Amino acid sequence: MAEDPWAGLDPSLCLGVDEVGRGCLFGPVFAAAVQLPAAALGPLAAAGLTDSKLLTARRRQVLVPLIQQWAEAWALGQASAAEIDRLGIRSATELAMLRALQRRRWQPELVIVDGILPLRLWPWPQSTLVGGDRHCLAIAAASVLAKQARDALITRLALRFQGYGLERHYGYGTAVHRAALQLRGPSTLHRISFLTNVLSSTTPDAPGTTV
Repeated sequence: MAEDPWAGLDPSLCLGVDEVGRGCLFGPVFAAAVQLPAAALGPLAAAGLTDSKLLTARRRQVLVPLIQQWAEAWALGQASAAEIDRLGIRSATELAMLRALQRRRWQPELVIVDGILPLRLWPWPQSTLVGGDRHCLAIAAASVLAKQARDALITRLALRFQGYGLERHYGYGTAVHRAALQLRGPSTLHRISFLTNVLSSTTPDAPGTTV
């Protein structure tokens, strides 16, 4: 963990925010906001909480109830594929984060955002933390909750949008997914603004389509 991701504040006065699904070709981008008391940090660290991308699906599944048990508050937000196409991915990601933050009924003293880009529409104190999902447990918790929620949604949507292999790659631009797009064309929940290279290519491994 970073020396002090909380900037000297009581962790329970802060919210960690993270997103998942930013680079996908299909479906919404998800965000979560998590408030952790200081007493939660040791147990969650001991349980192996870290960046969701470094955890197996089974480990994330184990961590979700622990996070929900220890968190003083948590919330999810999302922005749809249509909003991503209309607003662009950065603005849509910020919208998902704001929706998660707006579900809280109290005003945090600090919002800690994973990455280098500030949350432009958040008018109150915030900080950005590169690698925050590895250096701040509240951000790591947000990444796990958002990842599990999004994966669960995409798994359900895979039953409706069959033939793309969504249950295997959760909407990311794998070779299987790109080949299915070339064969079937996009569904109503694909991000059309992400598909220019995919749909114009004659091979599933066209340059510029990986995420």
